[in-house]
Amino acid sequence: MAGRASPYSRMAAGRPRPGAVERRSGGARCGRGVLATGPGSGVRGAGPCSPGWPGLRTLSGGRGDPDRPRERFTVFSVLPAMDRKQKQAEKARPCGLLKPTALDKIPGRFQLHQEALPHLPVPPLQQTLDRYLLALQPIISPEELSHTQELVAEFRKPGGVGERLQKGLERRARKTENWLSDWWLKTAYLEYRLPVVVHSSPGVVLPKQDFLDRQGQLRFAAKLIEGILDFKSMIDNETLPVEYMGGKPLCMNQYYQILSSCRIPGPKRDSIVNYAKGKKQSRHITVVHNFQFFELDVYNSDGSPLTADQLFIQLEKIWNTSLQTNKEPIGILTTNHRNSWAKAYNNLLKDKTNKESVRAIEKSICTVCLDAPMPRVSEDIYKSRVAAQMLHGGGSRLNSGNRWFDKTLQFIIAEDGSCGLVYEHAPSEGPPIVSLLDHIVEFTKKPEEVVKSSMVPLPMPKKLRFNITPEIKNDIEKAKQNLNIMVEDLDIKVMVFHQFGKGFPKSEKISPDAFIQLALQLAYFRMYGHACATYESASLRMFRLGRTDTIRSTSVDSLKFVQSMDSPDKSDQEKADLLRRATQAHREYTDMAIRGNAIDRHLLGLKLQAIEDLVSMPELFMDTAYAVAMHFNLSTSQVPAKTDCVMCFGPVVPDGYGVCYNPMEEHINFAVSAFNSCADTNAARMAHYLEKALLDMRFLLQAAPKSKL
Repeated sequence: MAGRASPYSRMAAGRPRPGAVERRSGGARCGRGVLATGPGSGVRGAGPCSPGWPGLRTLSGGRGDPDRPRERFTVFSVLPAMDRKQKQAEKARPCGLLKPTALDKIPGRFQLHQEALPHLPVPPLQQTLDRYLLALQPIISPEELSHTQELVAEFRKPGGVGERLQKGLERRARKTENWLSDWWLKTAYLEYRLPVVVHSSPGVVLPKQDFLDRQGQLRFAAKLIEGILDFKSMIDNETLPVEYMGGKPLCMNQYYQILSSCRIPGPKRDSIVNYAKGKKQSRHITVVHNFQFFELDVYNSDGSPLTADQLFIQLEKIWNTSLQTNKEPIGILTTNHRNSWAKAYNNLLKDKTNKESVRAIEKSICTVCLDAPMPRVSEDIYKSRVAAQMLHGGGSRLNSGNRWFDKTLQFIIAEDGSCGLVYEHAPSEGPPIVSLLDHIVEFTKKPEEVVKSSMVPLPMPKKLRFNITPEIKNDIEKAKQNLNIMVEDLDIKVMVFHQFGKGFPKSEKISPDAFIQLALQLAYFRMYGHACATYESASLRMFRLGRTDTIRSTSVDSLKFVQSMDSPDKSDQEKADLLRRATQAHREYTDMAIRGNAIDRHLLGLKLQAIEDLVSMPELFMDTAYAVAMHFNLSTSQVPAKTDCVMCFGPVVPDGYGVCYNPMEEHINFAVSAFNSCADTNAARMAHYLEKALLDMRFLLQAAPKSKL
């Protein structure tokens, strides 16, 4: 669920930042699925397909509800009500790169699916205000709550400012495909000015590969690229299986945004370009080795993708022509503050050669980074170091120059077998990214097929040249300094919790996601003696162009449970009952959120509507309580995957934690991040308290028999 706490939360808390995952479905950093992805989000609860559509068939497989057996996904095997001419036109559609003119007249599968999805609702105003006050109870004082209740009473008066803003939102909803999506993209991502590195872009740590040399690295990279192109063919041909959640079809739009796209820096707001559409689709990927960029065409002249053997030959050519590390790591510029990078970007593009090279990177399908080996470390911190490599590359002296962080997808393969991915969060939450990764990882495990490769010799991959002026060199040096400060500041700990996996809470009839979220609440409370605003991203993909909303894991019920846990005045049975009640409350909030009835995006919409209407900002949004509610000390995301991997992202506030987790059947993968510059936070300490909380909660449930709540 790429998603984590919304970057917007940072803005609300006084630190500009995009709102993300499910980032953070997976969301945001990683927009997460029902259970929430960021920096993320995972799809959960997909049920069997509805029988209403003709021509549907149900396939097993794909990522599904962690609380259920293997998910069933439905694919359109034929278009509904298709006449003979339409069928012929559909048959005539070529695979891959070309878009047939018939598409101008006949909606494709993707378009038909999207148009059938409902629009995101605007929740009732009174409902949101009531739930907002309830969400504040565990995180602010009674005196602050009393003051906020007065502001809410004023805001909700009939004919008052709240009602006027609500009507404006409802008008917007009637006129647009999704009243939130454009606003969210701008406020959560494109207008966010901190570097995308650490602060927005999530990374994924994949299982270590067993190669230990250049040959193994290039063989694996070739197979991985082949897997990417295999997945791309499903996107191009619109044959991706439609995902379901709770029996409802999900919006598939994000899948169509992640390849051949790139973020472009702007002085006040960035933009995204997507070259997957149109007549001249991208035919190449970018390969980076020793800080040098290459344009590698991955299709033969007949439109067929290169085989793994052909790709290996091309990658060897790249390796052999970039043996020396480039003195000026141009990619480091993409790690800078967005305003600084925008200025340097415009300066860089004044030169024609530089402009052509930058455009080649932006137009590529994705980037593949062939990294130098990481410094050797002990096994207990190895995964944590890999997570840092995925997020920022290790700094200017290691692999950070081997990136173009504005590129949506960057696959990272180091010579020592460590590998993973970093992605720019604006186009997508975590679930589509993880679904792509699951496909690729499975593809790399397939035995090599004997495919007759073209006898025509392949052209040399094109090295992208850059003319480095003294001004550009100065920009690079400044970016290096800023990046190295960020690298030193990031505190990250990857923990594999081996004692049990999602199977245990399921055996207790408890949602694994709710169980883990309660463990996070308990860990934080034990560390700090109070509860905090907690963000878990929830997927809104049941709706057309849906992104994420917030599951507020801190509740009146969660606070009662964590307060009771170490109290000698409560029996184990009372504590267990409070635990079950709190997990049930979390499930109820989750279900409410994915149906479009959570409070965070609605409140954001009302605030943005006030700005758009040029009315004075309502006091409700100037209130200290609102800033506290939007200051997410815990920014979390569940990003479930079939692959034994974990997503990671940075905190969204200076004194907070970023926590992402992938619950497997017998273990749980966690990535916990904090900032070293904050004396009050420590990632390893949080991981330790989280482990203890999970074990104590299991012991409690085993000690106390189930009772009816």
